[in-house]
Amino acid sequence: MTNIRAIVPAAGKGSRLQKVSGDIPKAMFSVVKRPMLEFVLENISFIDEKEIYIVVGCGKEMITDHFGDRYNYVEQKQQLGTGHAVMECAGEFEDFDGSVLITFGDMPLFRREEMEAMCRLHQESGADCTMMTAENPSLKLWARVVRDENGRFSRIVEGKDCTPEQATIKELFSGVIVFNSRSLFYVLPEMGCSNVQKEYYITEVPEIMARRGMKVETYFTKDGDDLRGINTPEDLEVCERILEKRLAEKLEVGV
Repeated sequence: MTNIRAIVPAAGKGSRLQKVSGDIPKAMFSVVKRPMLEFVLENISFIDEKEIYIVVGCGKEMITDHFGDRYNYVEQKQQLGTGHAVMECAGEFEDFDGSVLITFGDMPLFRREEMEAMCRLHQESGADCTMMTAENPSLKLWARVVRDENGRFSRIVEGKDCTPEQATIKELFSGVIVFNSRSLFYVLPEMGCSNVQKEYYITEVPEIMARRGMKVETYFTKDGDDLRGINTPEDLEVCERILEKRLAEKLEVGV
């Protein structure tokens, strides 16, 4: 696939994992005996390595030493949210007019074929933004995708902020988004930080785009387990079981 780049925010410390991970950056924590960031980068390997920008912060040397000069690195000195991580990359994208995939260093379960299919749909549709969505009844606190009366995307509501009616919505937001680069960096400055954490969240950008009448599409992935990230030791156990099962299935079919 051509004319596409990726931004991978991986600057977090992972405080809730440190009792089992020690003092290492969250994205480098071991999952099935490999840093979870390795899985993330493999899942976007249809993008040239020199077009991938990893946002580093806590323990940045561990990431840069491990992956070397294969990728680009942007430092996020203050961890002020996912939107802020993307804003830190703005200078690298001033002259780029293409697609920008955003995925996260602590979400190793997304499948390469699904990521690539979403990016192709995005480019073919001419959308300003395309989000991956799924259904998974076990993820009760996940963000919901709210649509208007015509079925068009309206906004993303965090699970903890859902009304009882919104909590019944089955379509969940994955966290993975691909944007038209110029549209993304045009809208980014409109993000707010009025939440309790005083952070900037990239999830606000699709809503701003929809309000502006820009084209926002969704791509539905069939396996809702892809959405699982790793924030706690319990998350780690679940994700390791899923990855081990998938690896075993690949061996069975000789992939």
